[in-house]
Amino acid sequence: MKAIANVDSNWGIGCNGNLLVRIPEDMRFFKATTIGKIVVMGRETFESLPGGQPLKERTNIVLTRNEDFNPNGAIKCSSIFDLNNNLSQYNLNDVFVIGGESVYKQLLPFCSEAYITKVESKFDADKFFVNLDLNEAWEVVDESEVKTHNDINFRFVKYINKKI
Repeated sequence: MKAIANVDSNWGIGCNGNLLVRIPEDMRFFKATTIGKIVVMGRETFESLPGGQPLKERTNIVLTRNEDFNPNGAIKCSSIFDLNNNLSQYNLNDVFVIGGESVYKQLLPFCSEAYITKVESKFDADKFFVNLDLNEAWEVVDESEVKTHNDINFRFVKYINKKI
């Protein structure tokens, strides 16, 4: 299993149910990396997708404790146990955790890699990703050059979990 996220310089990932910043090159990277794969997300992340619809050309799995929530076009899992049962039919190298905050926190210890778009700006955020730079289990193995979009600098950073 792998994680993929866009973080600001404080490791913020969202505010009021929205992404902090939309960078076309990051969106293309996310799509290219996850297309044809399995994406795991929480209910709020699912509801924040364009039109509240599942991501196309991917198997969408929603982890939620909300018994009344029935995601159209996605698989609902009500616990980590339920999620593990569902994921057992897939190659875990094809599974990407895409958010939000609580799902990342629950599943990050089981992720072997993390693809992080690091934005060199600070935004108002109310949701955060674990700071992998301060976590001794994680190590940077690849980093792009600094790129710019609308005066916002960012780079793609790949981490590996040394404990897996």
